[in-house]
Amino acid sequence: MIKAYLFDLDGTLQDTETLYVEAWQRAYQDTGCEVSREDACAMVYGRAKDEVYESFRARFPGAYPDPRSLEEPLARHFDALRQTREIRIHGSIALLERLAAGFPVAVVSGNARRDIEEAVAALGIADKLSFFLGCEDYAPGKPDPACFLLAARRLGLDPGECLVFEDSSAGVRAAKAAGMTCIALRRPDSPPQDLSAADRILDDLAGFRPSPAGGADPPPTD
Repeated sequence: MIKAYLFDLDGTLQDTETLYVEAWQRAYQDTGCEVSREDACAMVYGRAKDEVYESFRARFPGAYPDPRSLEEPLARHFDALRQTREIRIHGSIALLERLAAGFPVAVVSGNARRDIEEAVAALGIADKLSFFLGCEDYAPGKPDPACFLLAARRLGLDPGECLVFEDSSAGVRAAKAAGMTCIALRRPDSPPQDLSAADRILDDLAGFRPSPAGGADPPPTD
């Protein structure tokens, strides 16, 4: 029986994952590094910031000598992109609000806690959450299950009593490695991800309904 629901943030509740991909791509292109969209997605999507940096540093060791040197160009490109896009994923936010009326709900993200705090306030869901976890709270990052296992411990629940909403291959793999049910969000305009390990894939989380026992509704039979 599912007793709590865990939401990823970027790409699940807010459409910033694609912005991060493009911001990293542009920041490295500023230094003359050729980064294709496909390569940027592979290095950024669903991963914690420090792990993304290590992937880029291994590929382009001379571009940014340390994470601090990347902060300004990355933030500049991200902020510019954010001004042009509506980032709220309304179906996912509506689901979180609906579930929070009857179950504990938490956000489990690879972002820094400061960024998560700002995001959940902007999305209007801060008062709906039992807590949130950021990259400072656990290691290693997704696809390791550490983040979701920590969330279960914070809730005082067995991992099998938690259901995760994710949008990335790394996130789905982390949830399943933790022993949790996982519903994947595959939006039509998102970069391709292998979500085959998820228990169910939806193109809009507004269509999710808990079963009467508190779990996930069964997959369609057609």
